[in-house]
Amino acid sequence: MSAPVVVAVLTALAAVVVVLTHVRMSGEAAGRTAVPRGLVRVHTVAGGLAVVVWTVFLAAGDALGEGGSTVVGIVALLLWWVTAIAGVLVLLRWLPARGRHAGAPVTDGWSEGPGLSLLGHVGMVAGVAVFTWSYLVGAV
Repeated sequence: MSAPVVVAVLTALAAVVVVLTHVRMSGEAAGRTAVPRGLVRVHTVAGGLAVVVWTVFLAAGDALGEGGSTVVGIVALLLWWVTAIAGVLVLLRWLPARGRHAGAPVTDGWSEGPGLSLLGHVGMVAGVAVFTWSYLVGAV
């Protein structure tokens, strides 16, 4: 499978992770600790912008010109890394809480435990690493 096809598939999967994280975190989210709404907002806004800017970068290609394509690609990668880091910080809600007043983890109807969040956000970091590699070697 060629690098552009892999990048396109990972872009679609990353968009799904951003949307599902926003939907899942809009109510009382599962986990052991609360996640600040600002962090979820950063994840959603940066992720949404990353999807749009990265898609423009992939679709426009050379139509943006050498300098324009470089700027758009770098901005998109920066937004992807912000999204991935925010996603990893969202995962921190699953760390065990200790102490006298620590309660049991909150659950929701999505999944039992952190499996879905781990899959999505570790996958996001791996996908963004692939995006970065593809950009640096000129595969996209």
